[in-house]
Amino acid sequence: MRTIFSKEEVVEFSKHPCVFHVSERSIHYTYEFKKRAMELHAEGVSPKEIWKRAGFNLDRWKKNYTYSTIKDWRRIVAKKGLDGLASFGGFQYDGGRSNKKESIQIESDKLKRLELQVKYLQAENDFLAKLRAKRAESNSGQMKNIKSLEN
Repeated sequence: MRTIFSKEEVVEFSKHPCVFHVSERSIHYTYEFKKRAMELHAEGVSPKEIWKRAGFNLDRWKKNYTYSTIKDWRRIVAKKGLDGLASFGGFQYDGGRSNKKESIQIESDKLKRLELQVKYLQAENDFLAKLRAKRAESNSGQMKNIKSLEN
């Protein structure tokens, strides 16, 4: 049984930097998110953790959704390489088209993907900054500059 998203959820997901396109019945992620998810998974990060780090609420999806999605992406990468993850609806968004209207649409889609990538990277940087701050806070009780105490 498929997950059906409410109109509110569609609006919420469409604002997420890792989501390229969303409808009531499907969600398509950005190439950058897919690529980063594959890298993290190769490093041993669990699929659930990947979605959590990206800021998704996992309660909305079925139990094995993240695992199945990563499994599907791994299959695509095995067959077509990382470029296979860029396909959406059966064709490559960045591919050349002879029709001017389609090429304009492709360029606007490419721009949207780049904007979403910037948002994703900003969110990732914010997360890492918070992590560094927590580490610095937890290490603040330790003596850091022993030489200054000797003088």
